[in-house]
Amino acid sequence: MRYYEATNFLFDLRRFQVKPGTESVRDLLAHLDDPHKGIDFVQVAGSNGKGSVARMVESVLREDGRRVGLYTSPHFEDIRERVRVDGRTIPKSEVTAFVERVKPWLIERAADGEPLTFFEVVTALALWRFDRADVDVAVLEVGMGGEYDATSVVDPVAAAVTNVSLEHTAVLGDTVEEIARTKAKITPESRPLVTATDGAALDVVREVAGSVVTVSGPTGGLEPSEADLSATYEGAVSPQESRVALVGDGWAVETRIPLLGAYQATNAGVAAALVRQLGVTDGATLARGLRNAHWPGRFEVMQTDPLVVLDGAHNPAACETLAETLAEFDCGDLHLVFGAMHDKDHHEMAAALPDPTTVHTCAPAIDRAEDPEVLAAVFEETTDAEVVIGDAVADALAAARDRAGPDDCVLLTGSLFCVAAARTTWTRQVVPKDFDDVGDAEAALTAANVPAGEVETTAEEAVHETLKTRVSERQAEQLRREAARAGVACGVSGVGGGELAECVLSGSRAEFETLTAALAEAGEGLSGVASDLRASLELDGAAASTAARSSYPWSDGTAVMGVLNVTPDSFHDGGEFFDVDDAREQAEALVKAGVDILDVGGESTRPGAEEVPADEEIDRIVPVIEAVAEVDALVSVDTRKAKVAKAALDAGADILNDVTGLAEPEMRFLAAERDVPVIVMHSIDAPVVPDKEVEYDDVVEDVVAELGERLLLAEKAGIPRENVIVDPGIGFGKSPRENFELLGRLGEFDALGCPVMFGHSHKSMFALTGEEAGDAPHGTVAATALAAANGADIVRVHDAAENVAAVRVAAAADDPYGVDAGDDS
Repeated sequence: MRYYEATNFLFDLRRFQVKPGTESVRDLLAHLDDPHKGIDFVQVAGSNGKGSVARMVESVLREDGRRVGLYTSPHFEDIRERVRVDGRTIPKSEVTAFVERVKPWLIERAADGEPLTFFEVVTALALWRFDRADVDVAVLEVGMGGEYDATSVVDPVAAAVTNVSLEHTAVLGDTVEEIARTKAKITPESRPLVTATDGAALDVVREVAGSVVTVSGPTGGLEPSEADLSATYEGAVSPQESRVALVGDGWAVETRIPLLGAYQATNAGVAAALVRQLGVTDGATLARGLRNAHWPGRFEVMQTDPLVVLDGAHNPAACETLAETLAEFDCGDLHLVFGAMHDKDHHEMAAALPDPTTVHTCAPAIDRAEDPEVLAAVFEETTDAEVVIGDAVADALAAARDRAGPDDCVLLTGSLFCVAAARTTWTRQVVPKDFDDVGDAEAALTAANVPAGEVETTAEEAVHETLKTRVSERQAEQLRREAARAGVACGVSGVGGGELAECVLSGSRAEFETLTAALAEAGEGLSGVASDLRASLELDGAAASTAARSSYPWSDGTAVMGVLNVTPDSFHDGGEFFDVDDAREQAEALVKAGVDILDVGGESTRPGAEEVPADEEIDRIVPVIEAVAEVDALVSVDTRKAKVAKAALDAGADILNDVTGLAEPEMRFLAAERDVPVIVMHSIDAPVVPDKEVEYDDVVEDVVAELGERLLLAEKAGIPRENVIVDPGIGFGKSPRENFELLGRLGEFDALGCPVMFGHSHKSMFALTGEEAGDAPHGTVAATALAAANGADIVRVHDAAENVAAVRVAAAADDPYGVDAGDDS
């Protein structure tokens, strides 16, 4: 079975109606040998905020050193997002293996008139995955209600009800009290239920649960003195973060969180109460975990100037809190992009939102979406705005952005399905596959004496390009038609309407010119796809990546970064340059040998290395940076701590090199504030965890995708893409064979639009070719030449002269007459 067949089978289950109860899921889990037994579960229910709370709990528990599963819904781009372990989505191979095992049983049940629903089966998939991944704890976002939700097949060790409002009344009940009763039934046996409810809902929750931990927040009705934990919202400190204060019995924590809105302070309070029940009492751990709890689509500021906000508010209560959050920003006109499901209260949602200047209605590509004409009629009745009836979400968003001035706000809301469609504007990647060089074709044509006027057009026809991207099912249908007309080969994955489809396009540049021109006028949000394809192919003369500043050595050819470790325990040269004088002498030798960048590191990330306190790391590197700051090379600091990075920049460093991919939030904001280049590396763990197995479906595409997520965080923090360099992270959570796969396919990292650094020097990958880990000079030099030939913009090495020579050889092979190598007689 292939992945698309597995997912199509799952999505096909959506035709079955929800039947409250857990018996069907219990039967399926019994068929799977009860994988949920023995796992500690946290359940989070509520009308709003449950996803945010679940993500916060997961982040704090991971910060506490635990292996954590997270189950949420819906997904944005593909079903795998719903099931994560330590932040990584479930591999495609696992989805396929699960469906292969359960499909015969599910078909038999359906034949007997007892089919399971999509949500029930995907819930079982999550529990099965968590068992196979051997998680310490799993956090489950309740789908709907509580008592009869599929997630309630587990016996939680901790649980929460965030809040209660009227929702899904056909299933849960017609009153807040009825809905609160079913939600409160998730109360664990061993611990009190955590809740931020108030009024009648809280009375019912107390009645059902017996014992509760109450949370008072800015969006709750309880006074702080009446609650067990109080949360205070101290406002947005940037378009990306807000500050909250949490106070409990004998403890208090102040921190920033990457979520905006007073209601997120309440959510943080609920999360804090839950993790304290699980033994997380250290304030620093709680603060760091909350600050890393990124949750897309919840007042997510995608850009400023104008302010562009995506928010999944899907009921009147959520729209009201959205309006309160937006009021924190001083904006001009509001351009609203709105799409919603047909079963929502559109009039009440419209009334709760701020008064817009324009409204662009739209519909995501799912059956439940309300007709944009119906939504337009609602806003014409409830507002004085200019209403534009749209269709595809991406097109409506683009139209609103075109109308907005630099001081205005574009707000897209109404449904997480709309947010999912809109986010592709920023997250879509076009991955090159085996690029050919137009210049080579032009040279060959010129050498064949083709008339000058025909060279350019013939070269465009002669060179074929292959690209891979992802689009919606409707977009894929249109793309396939337009590609056929243009002569571009188009292969589309067989995934149905539940996730984005993968498309592989192959044709000449001239054919892509024709295709993208047609897509620009095709509707369905395909104008954005056309722009991304054109950028990747440089059809408009602009580079696919944001042009690096010309002063940087990697802007023209492959630069060489020389490693200068001032550590006693680094894997290759630990202790050799611990003394400042030795480090200065080595720096001068590296520069004399031809390196462009010196990378100074004061903490080893070798397998099993101990963490170095920030102050000790500063004491190691600052004197060295000050000593080498005047040499003829840029100075990079290799650190994962913002405090160390700041001290290094103050001492004269030019570049930040973070092996954790800017995992510490303050590192992102420091890089933005100082406007310096920053190297964002892909890593699973830093330091490396010895013998840890990491699952990839395709190591290159997975690493590209995961780096894309880090890049988006960097850009939203204010780091311009021209300042970002990406590093595949050789040896950090990859096997030797996977490292060589990354080396061979470096060109695919062009999809990220950033320079690429390859750091392979003396690493364990060369055991595959017969050398020792930590001492592989020959393999290192050979890989340097290959990396340079395959598109690396920087190579990071210990041995300067040999690797500088390898880079020059690769450059000469690519352009023998463009290399200044002295006397060539």
